[in-house]
Amino acid sequence: MDKNNNYRRNNSHSGDKKYSQNKKFDTRKPERSYEKNSEKRDKRQDISEDEDYPAPMIVGRNPVIEALKAENPIDTIYIDKEATGSISVIVKLAKERDIVTKQVSHEKLTAMSRMTNHQGVVAMGACAKYVEISDILELAKSRGEDPFIIICDEINDPHNLGAIIRTAECAGAHGIIIPKRRSASLSGTVYKTSAGAASWLPVARVPNIPAAIDELKENGVWIYGTDASGEQYDKANLTGAIGLVIGSEGEGMGRLVREKCDFMLSLPLKGRVNSLNASVAAGVFMYEVLRQRTAKLT
Repeated sequence: MDKNNNYRRNNSHSGDKKYSQNKKFDTRKPERSYEKNSEKRDKRQDISEDEDYPAPMIVGRNPVIEALKAENPIDTIYIDKEATGSISVIVKLAKERDIVTKQVSHEKLTAMSRMTNHQGVVAMGACAKYVEISDILELAKSRGEDPFIIICDEINDPHNLGAIIRTAECAGAHGIIIPKRRSASLSGTVYKTSAGAASWLPVARVPNIPAAIDELKENGVWIYGTDASGEQYDKANLTGAIGLVIGSEGEGMGRLVREKCDFMLSLPLKGRVNSLNASVAAGVFMYEVLRQRTAKLT
C-alpha cells in the first residue's frame, strides 16, 4: 500500500541521476536559473491546484462560438467579468444550450489557459458525457437490480466529488446525480481523483435536485438523507431501491432536499470533531448498502 492508500505492486527502482560539477562553474548562472525555475514551478503549482483545471479546453471567442454552434460537448464556460463585445453572443448561445457560464477574473483565465491571449473566454469540455436520470434507472433495470443512486447536494470540492464517484463505482452504484449550479462538475480534477471511474459511472447533471428526487420517487426509489439526527446507518434496511443524499461540505443538505427525504441516516461520532469529510462519510454509507445487498443475496 502506498502513501495514498492505493494497493499496487512494489516495482520501485532507483532512477536518480547524478550530475558532475562543471569545473568552469559560473556562480551567477545557477542563481539566475534557480530564480527563473522557481517562478515556473510556482506558476505550475498554482494551476495544478486550481479547482476548475479541466480536461479538454477551448480558448478564444471564435473557437468557443463555433464549438457552441457545432454543439460540441461543453461543461462550463469561463468568461472575463469585464469582457464585452462578442462575449454576449457566447452567453446567448450557452444559455440556449443550457451550459453553465461563470464570470472570473482575467488573471484566472490566464492561469487556466496558460496563455494571455485568451480573449476573455475559456470553455471546458467534460471528462465524460452527462446522462439523464432515466439512463441511470435503465442501467439498474438492465442489470436486474434495484436502483442504487448517489445524490450529491452541492458538493463543491472536485476532489470530494471525484472520491465519491470512485467509491460509488466500486460499491456498485448505478449512477450519480449532481446539480448544475453550486457544485463541482466533471472537470479534469474530478476525473483524476476518481481514478478514471468517471468514465464508467453515469453522472446526471440536473437543474434542480428536489425535482430530481421527485422523479426518482415516481420510479419507486426511496430517498435516504444523511444527517446526525437520523437513524444509525447500520440499523436501516438499505436493500431496496434507494437514492442516497450526500450534503455539501459546509452546510449539509439544503432545506428543500431534506424535506424530500423519506428517511435519515447517521454515523456514530465518538471523537471531539463533530463531522466527517463528505467523501469519507459517503463511502461508509455506500459500503453499508453493498454489505446489506450482498448479505441479502447469500
